[in-house]
Amino acid sequence: MDPLSWIDDQLQSLEQQQLRRHLATRTGPQDAHQILLDDQVLVNFASNDYLGFAAELAELSADPDWLVDGWGSGASPLVTGRAELHEQLECQLARFERTEAAILFPSGYAANTGTIPALVGPGDMILSDAKNHASIIDGCRLSGASLAIYRHLDHQHAGELLAQQATARRRLIVTDSLFSMDGDLAPLQQLADLAEQYDAMLMVDEAHATGILGPSGRGACELAGVTDRVHIKVGTLSKALGCSGGFVAGSAMLIQWLVNAARSYVFSTASPAPLAAAALCALRWIDEFPRRRHQVLENASQLRQQLSLQGWDVSSQPTQVIALPIGDPGQALQLARELARQGLLVPAIRPPSVPEGESLLRISIGHHHQPADLDQLVAALQACRSLLV
Repeated sequence: MDPLSWIDDQLQSLEQQQLRRHLATRTGPQDAHQILLDDQVLVNFASNDYLGFAAELAELSADPDWLVDGWGSGASPLVTGRAELHEQLECQLARFERTEAAILFPSGYAANTGTIPALVGPGDMILSDAKNHASIIDGCRLSGASLAIYRHLDHQHAGELLAQQATARRRLIVTDSLFSMDGDLAPLQQLADLAEQYDAMLMVDEAHATGILGPSGRGACELAGVTDRVHIKVGTLSKALGCSGGFVAGSAMLIQWLVNAARSYVFSTASPAPLAAAALCALRWIDEFPRRRHQVLENASQLRQQLSLQGWDVSSQPTQVIALPIGDPGQALQLARELARQGLLVPAIRPPSVPEGESLLRISIGHHHQPADLDQLVAALQACRSLLV
């Protein structure tokens, strides 16, 4: 008997629930406008490369200065893996986030799963938004701390839960700033107030906000005016920065602790130095090309207004992620396939990426989208409304 035979049954179960995933293959670069996916040319409303940096950075990758350290870092950062470019990037990330220091991780996922268990453990408590990213959820589970989950964006509920945890040794409030599936913004001012009231650490993941939100593109913390009140800032290089990897920014003492206690940092091979060179370039571009992030939000605002007029239940939050609630995963898939037939890539988001009964279409807006692209999407979605029952 094949000891893995149970997998086929589980895959069939996922298929019946309209929840099975299938890999697609991209040919060519991660184009900010059109993408060739499984041999079909599609207008790309699925990418997190909001500023279009990914392809442009690829054009610079032959620069000999980027490749001087090679593509293999050879060891963990604590051994010989941390190159001069890594150090330069960490310094620039700290400057960008207006903190004392920063530390690089192999991914945003590793940043969260390494940082949370380094901050809290048994005898401590974590207060987490119900729709936090899977990497935050897994970091909370790995920590062994008591976990209290507050209703999505409900800071009053968060306060009630905090008041019940007076005996906890340490308290950590953790939230995404821009929720990547719904496009919502966390109530950061109120959470900062709670952190001060209850002597809690406040950790904010700015993955989808970095480079887009705020007067200078520093993220939702800057937008909300709480930059100096957040103790732990998590970010990624793989969204608006167009690269790969994650980071944490904060006090020098915090970063020194993570160097010693974050297992996903200590026991991972350092990322390739050329990635750090690309990220350094992308950080400069955020400051040099502010028009790009302005265009992203203008495009999103225009599309949101048009979809609202059509009767779609869209959030009024001023972000580049627009969610169209569908509910049933099968219907979400049906709509995504129809949009693809019309040359538009708009992914269907289903459990476990969202809660049961909350499947949706997720539209990612970039600076590259032209009025004709938005008009094409609006027309296609109007036609698709007839498919909903």
